[in-house]
Amino acid sequence: MNESQQLRDLELDALKEVANVGAGHAATALSQLTNRRVMIDVPEVAVCPIEEAANAVGNGNSVVAAVLMHVLGDLTGRSLLLFEKECAMRLAQMLLDREESASRVFGELEQSSIKETANILTGAYLNGLSDLLGLMLIPSVPSLAVDLCGAILSTTYLNFGHDRSYVIILDTRFKFEPGESSMEGHFVLLPDPASLRVILKAARVK
Repeated sequence: MNESQQLRDLELDALKEVANVGAGHAATALSQLTNRRVMIDVPEVAVCPIEEAANAVGNGNSVVAAVLMHVLGDLTGRSLLLFEKECAMRLAQMLLDREESASRVFGELEQSSIKETANILTGAYLNGLSDLLGLMLIPSVPSLAVDLCGAILSTTYLNFGHDRSYVIILDTRFKFEPGESSMEGHFVLLPDPASLRVILKAARVK
């Protein structure tokens, strides 16, 4: 990333503000879907090289459930919503209105609920970016994989192209109703180089 792309605190705050607005819309949609009060916030936003992303989201050797979506429209890229597998299972139980101990199988129904969450959250985040940029951003149909965090990030990066070297990471925290423990995931946006420049330029002038 050259000097003109480096973000100051105010610029990161601009991205964080956009993300939290999107998170609010996603929380409303999930609340309606589950008939439970859902709260989502974004405590941290970072931009880092792809090779540092695995450590930035936790541990590259941890097993995660990852939902991949392509970003289409006026800008292009890919997005990942990552949860540690145990956290993904807990979140699925919440979404399906089950007791956490009801099932330890991360089956088709559980995976479908996580993909639907990613669909809602990614759409909300991209809508926020669309409003900031004045451009159309469209998410693709989601696909889910369970693997080591480092392997998923590496595969996504290699399939997307070697020149896509920087990512935007939104730490994303979910909470269901007062008193429930929070669950954390990470939304990772891998824009192509031209799209990254547009996003960072917009964050500077916001």
